[in-house]
Amino acid sequence: MEKFQKIELSFLVLILAFIVFLFLYSTGITGFSVSNDNQNAPYDFLSNDNIMVFNNSLTINLSNYTLVRFEGTGSMLPVLSESSTGVGIIPGSAKDVHVGDIINFESDKGIIVHRVIEIGDDELGTYFVTKGDNNNVGDGKVRFFQIRSVLVAVIY
Repeated sequence: MEKFQKIELSFLVLILAFIVFLFLYSTGITGFSVSNDNQNAPYDFLSNDNIMVFNNSLTINLSNYTLVRFEGTGSMLPVLSESSTGVGIIPGSAKDVHVGDIINFESDKGIIVHRVIEIGDDELGTYFVTKGDNNNVGDGKVRFFQIRSVLVAVIY
């Protein structure tokens, strides 16, 4: 009977340790959690009607598109690297840009490719706050006129 109680106690300790780990994981204390501030997925701009697959080729029907190269610091790794090529669409209005989208925009530091983490309005109109997935801080306010394209596909 004593052996059974030791096994039961060990099992309870294991369950308690697991519950504590889950709590710490969810709060980020363990260092294993993923930050939730950039977990929004990009908007789905392409429907199945835009993509045609043939025996030897793939065709994506887009209008108003541009090819995007990623040069820089690696702030969007592992999603984007300098050897990737992106396909972006040129948005017609601020309503074409969504939280989670990866945008290519002009800044005083040059062209930047980062994810939209917030959209808001102030006295100057709509703004977008962006951040590289590997960066700890956002880039500040980006205005619609600065946005060159919204990424819709990546070719690795």
